[in-house]
Amino acid sequence: MKVPDGWTLACVGCGRKLHSDPGAFTCPNCGDILELLFSGRPSADELFKPKNASLRVWRYARAIPGEPSKAVTLNEGGTPLPKSVSLGRELGLPNLFFKVEGQNPTGSFKDRGMTVAVSRARESGAKVLVCASTGNTAASLAAYAARADLKAAVILPSGKVATGKLAQAIAHGARLIQVDDGFDRALELTVKAVAESDELYLMNSINPYRIEGQKTVAFEIYEQLQRVPDYVFLPVGNAGNISAVWKGFKELRDWGVTASVPRLVGVQAAGASPVAEAFERGSRKVRPWRSPETVASAIRIGNPMSWKKALRAIEGSGGRAMAVSDEEILQARRELASREGVFVENASAAPLAGLRRVKEEIGRDSTVVCILTGHGLKDKLPASWTRTRPQVATGAKELVKLLT
Repeated sequence: MKVPDGWTLACVGCGRKLHSDPGAFTCPNCGDILELLFSGRPSADELFKPKNASLRVWRYARAIPGEPSKAVTLNEGGTPLPKSVSLGRELGLPNLFFKVEGQNPTGSFKDRGMTVAVSRARESGAKVLVCASTGNTAASLAAYAARADLKAAVILPSGKVATGKLAQAIAHGARLIQVDDGFDRALELTVKAVAESDELYLMNSINPYRIEGQKTVAFEIYEQLQRVPDYVFLPVGNAGNISAVWKGFKELRDWGVTASVPRLVGVQAAGASPVAEAFERGSRKVRPWRSPETVASAIRIGNPMSWKKALRAIEGSGGRAMAVSDEEILQARRELASREGVFVENASAAPLAGLRRVKEEIGRDSTVVCILTGHGLKDKLPASWTRTRPQVATGAKELVKLLT
């Protein structure tokens, strides 16, 4: 299918330009992944004052490939950006904000990209939308495929998907297929299957149309703050989202809407941190991990396909990648819930854990945003959180005693 007018597909490896979508969204020349380049230069008024302001991701239609009137949408985007009431003060960062992406329709940031990619898939005449997933992509794809009246199939790594995420995919009618290995193998097989069949349409984040939807979180953060933050912390798994956030902020700067970009800090779990390892080595190449393991299932990925774009985002923004322990992640998850009223999945707590590590390096006057990518109901609670048992009251007087 021809790429939309004003857009070009380009390989992140060899730079080859394409004017139509290849089946598996990989370069026919070198096999690397692709990105969409926009030839337009929208003004701030064109971006932020469109007629379709009620469609939150599609509010930025001037910078998205697709037509809002034909979009498959659940009114995704428009998520809150509350200022910290407790943790920012403790960390010495009074301008700390949380971008709560768990308030998207299926409970994660994936919906931003899925609305654009599924809209594109339906326009292309796709019959079966397919993805490999650790959970959130499966839930989002299943919901948007149902909305578009299309079939969805999800390839799952064996025993590695949280029950809450799996329940969503089942409820929305997706077909589930299990692979007896981790996410990386599931994605490898999925890409190969899509390349061999004209009926399948790939919906993982190597699909560049997803990145175009996900970049709108950068536009929203700028609009909500009325300025560019100094730092953005976010979790990194397959590395599509940090690539998208960088693309969004970079485009705002390139178009003359803003004068700067934030430093991006990609936070991984120590048990699945190939990008952080490459950054610490000063390398421009990621070494795949064979057996990643972490409680943060959404980022339990050892061979991220978007690693080139991730390292480019970190370098281009003057940021960094880092790894935190599972213990730090779970502690941050508890703090967000008990002290800020924000309930997130394990992976979403990684940015706060990373911020704690480097808080001394950040100026007190800095504006810092932690992107919290998924809702807390996506992951089960640690056993230590569920040991408290309710007290028993048999009457009103006894209840008063317990309460006072």
